[in-house]
Amino acid sequence: MVSNKVLVIDDTTVVRVKVREMLPPGNFDVMEAKDGVEGLNLIRQEKFSLIMLDFLLPKISGWEVFQQIQSQPDLKKIPLVIMSGRKEEVTEKISEPFENFEFLGKPFDQKQLIGAIKSAMTKAKQPRQESVPVATPNGVTPSADVGIASSGDEIQALNEKIAKMQAEIDGLKKQLAQVVTFIKQKIK
Repeated sequence: MVSNKVLVIDDTTVVRVKVREMLPPGNFDVMEAKDGVEGLNLIRQEKFSLIMLDFLLPKISGWEVFQQIQSQPDLKKIPLVIMSGRKEEVTEKISEPFENFEFLGKPFDQKQLIGAIKSAMTKAKQPRQESVPVATPNGVTPSADVGIASSGDEIQALNEKIAKMQAEIDGLKKQLAQVVTFIKQKIK
C-alpha cells in the first residue's frame, strides 16, 4: 500500500526519474512537475507527504514556489527538500541554517537522498518561525528575521545537534588516524 505521495519539481527529466528510482519501492507514489507553474498547480490539487523542489526552474522559479509554500500554513507543514547544483543560488535568497527545509546538492546518491528526506521530515515537525530568514546582498541576515533561539527546547535541540556533530567529528578523527597508521605501515 502506498503511504507517501511525493512531488518532484525539476526541469530535468533525469533528476525526476533518478529520485523515483532511488526511493524504496512500494512506499511512495511519485508525481512529477517539469516547471514551477506545473508544480504549484499539483500542490494545490493534491495532498503531498513530501515536496522535492529544484531551485532553478522555468516559468516560476523554485524560490517563488518556496515563497508560495511558506505563505500558506497548511503547505508549509509539508516536508520540503530543496535541490540545486549550486548552493550559493539558494543562500543568496535564504540564509543558513535552513530551518524549514533540507538542502540537497546535485548530483546526489541514494544515501544522500534518503538522508535529506529524513531530515526534511524532522524539520517539518519542528515549531516554525513566523518569518523566513532572507539573506541580503551583503550576506548579512536582518536581525528582525533571524528568529533567535530563546526557548529551552530550541537550545536543547541545538545542544543535541552539537553533540551529534562532535560524535561524528570524533569518529572521523578515529578513521583518519587508522588511515594514517595504515599508510605508515605500507610505507615501511
